[in-house]
Amino acid sequence: MFTAAKPASSRILVVRLGAMGDIIHALPAVASLKQSHPGSRLTWIVEPKWAPLLEDNPFIDRLVLLRRDTLAGLLESWRSLRAERYRFAVDFQGLIKSALVAAAARPDRIFGFHHTQLRERAAALFYSHQTLSRAAHVVDKNLDLAAAAGASTLLRTFPLPAGRPEGALPPGDFVLASPLAGWRAKQWPIEHYQTLAARLERELGIPLVLDGPPGSGLDHCSDLPGLIHATRRAAAVVGVDSGPLHLAAALGKPGVAIYGPTDPARNGPYGDSLRVLRSPAAVTTYKRGRSIDESMRAVSPGQVFEALKAVLAERRSRV
Repeated sequence: MFTAAKPASSRILVVRLGAMGDIIHALPAVASLKQSHPGSRLTWIVEPKWAPLLEDNPFIDRLVLLRRDTLAGLLESWRSLRAERYRFAVDFQGLIKSALVAAAARPDRIFGFHHTQLRERAAALFYSHQTLSRAAHVVDKNLDLAAAAGASTLLRTFPLPAGRPEGALPPGDFVLASPLAGWRAKQWPIEHYQTLAARLERELGIPLVLDGPPGSGLDHCSDLPGLIHATRRAAAVVGVDSGPLHLAAALGKPGVAIYGPTDPARNGPYGDSLRVLRSPAAVTTYKRGRSIDESMRAVSPGQVFEALKAVLAERRSRV
């Protein structure tokens, strides 16, 4: 069957190449763009590693993978990106590399954040429209950018795939924890997880499962589809400021979020399903420290256990 191509005026390009939490935080804004432009064709360009997060997304018509590992892969990505003419592009990432990708697509307009709100201010040189967001949380900042690009209906929805089983999980209830983070400063000491695991087993009879990528040596090793499946199955989660925690928040999972150097108001779990613990002495900084921040060590296993115990009690009372 022949399907007529949609006019360029209805084609939208979204640029958010990575990483996990950042892609999840952009999902409501992208859904809002698609919903507010009936009949549009929306393309999202993303790094292959993160593409499983966008499987079966009803708001995405076309996915372009940015393959940068070889020249042949880069050329293939460039041809795929240039295969359509876009009315406008929205750069949710705000880096020079993402702005270059948006510009390479040759859209009529490029929307991005104001240069004062970018980590790499030079990215704004590629934008035809800059948006200054007054919102606190990244999800709401992205929604402000989508609104500037014409999203009149704002959706706070996270259309995530079902995932697929990978690795062994306990047959009954379990608490899932993902101890790794992009910066070591945001991690909680592994010995704290061990203390927490012993107390959960001893007092509540529920195991703690530590999840990580293949090769991490943790209890449950999986790629993204396996992590999504495990998160959906978990009775509750314990996490730090990293992609797996934001995945849990997007899925509405109960649990505990441990924060230190990063600000929960800006980068915390979106919604109210997770309880945030942060030391009153924590100092906000986004310097990517190579050692665990002292404010993370200050959150004790006992504090996490008591918060988690209350969360699990609430969950059981609703079942």
